[in-house]
Amino acid sequence: MVLEENNTDQRYKIANREALIGVGLVMFNFVWWFAFAYGLGGKNPSEYTYVLGLPAWFFYSCVLGFIVMAILVTVVVKKWFVEVPFDEEGEVK
Repeated sequence: MVLEENNTDQRYKIANREALIGVGLVMFNFVWWFAFAYGLGGKNPSEYTYVLGLPAWFFYSCVLGFIVMAILVTVVVKKWFVEVPFDEEGEVK
């Protein structure tokens, strides 16, 4: 059985919305990483400050960035993502 593509199907709207949220999260992650990595890391290494033994640019861009993104993704998935059935007759919750 082949499913016809139906753009009025609520599942497509949900999938598109969730994909846009995912793209937004990726863009936020890149801006966070880039701003800290090149903002703090773009100077002479002898001028670096350190957090927990790591250069501040690395700590804020990679370590703290990972923690922030893990929390942000968890909150976004729990709050705005919905379960979508894969079967043809399924109803969106």
